[in-house]
Amino acid sequence: MSHPFVANCDDFYVNMRLASQLQLAHSREVVLHFFEQIQKAFPGMSRFRKQDNGEMMLEEDRSENCYRWASLESKRIHSGHVNPSSIDDAMKLHSTLLKMAPHHLGMSSIEIDYLDVLFGFDMEYKGNHDEIIAEGLLADSPLTCLLEENGSKAIDFQPSVTVSLSEDLRLQGRIDIITRTNSYQVRTGEYGDDVISVHFVLRRFWGDRPKQPLEDIAAELAVKAEQFCLTYVAPRVLRPIHEAIASRS
Repeated sequence: MSHPFVANCDDFYVNMRLASQLQLAHSREVVLHFFEQIQKAFPGMSRFRKQDNGEMMLEEDRSENCYRWASLESKRIHSGHVNPSSIDDAMKLHSTLLKMAPHHLGMSSIEIDYLDVLFGFDMEYKGNHDEIIAEGLLADSPLTCLLEENGSKAIDFQPSVTVSLSEDLRLQGRIDIITRTNSYQVRTGEYGDDVISVHFVLRRFWGDRPKQPLEDIAAELAVKAEQFCLTYVAPRVLRPIHEAIASRS
């Protein structure tokens, strides 16, 4: 992989989410034609399935290290590329879906609510994830004061912060830390193989309709997201978590 984040995570992915304020077309003919067109563009995406919540997905073989997926929800289109060879390569799927949405799903630019580009980072750690976050990111924070009590243990340290990146507040950046250990695992010391995830989401809201093609806007968001991750997320979030994990191995 040629992306610059490989040193600080075990898996890296670039996701896209397009949200509508209205229900998307979900007839059998529309859905099948939509996914058939995706498969024509990306032949490896051959596994179709429907979730219990109604979400429909088309994906490549998830047992491979690198794979793509796309999903159709009631009001959202969502896609992702795990461990892409480059960020440009990851954006090919997202661009294809954004070009298809108006024609194949009848989505009008007037109904669009927001567009997300997400950079995700997974780190393997078989232990107390919340303890790693407390140590790696919040060691000097007053919020960890309860850990000074004898016998205390971290069980829910999942900070999430959102900031506006434009004067109209319609461009927003968010960092989410996602831990996956539970109280039973902390109590028994029996931990699974779940990962710690860090997500950086760049979201563009609209009060009116987008003035540019959606695929162009997504490409611009990806460039901005990469720069924010290189400048802030990688050195100040990923690296401390990675170092805290390394110190325990």
